Amino acid sequence: MQEASVMGLLRTILIIMLVWFGFRILARLFAPFLMRFVAKKAEERFGQQFGGFQDQEQQRREQKRKEGETVIDKMPQQNKTSNEKVGEYIDYEEID
Repeated sequence: MQEASVMGLLRTILIIMLVWFGFRILARLFAPFLMRFVAKKAEERFGQQFGGFQDQEQQRREQKRKEGETVIDKMPQQNKTSNEKVGEYIDYEEID
């Protein structure tokens, strides 16, 4: 059997520390590029998913419309009534 030497243990710890710090430095350098790449890919996926629905809806609307036709998407509500329980209106005049 071989016994572990102190120098071998120190060398192993030093190698582990160098690998750890090297990884941290490389991660700090490449993290912005990696995050930009991941965000771009996610944006493309969302764009494909939601863009397809919007394109289909727009095509359906264009097919229904004829040239020169006016289309009103939302009509205003006509049932605006005043509140009768407010009371009587009194016209005030300023007195000098």
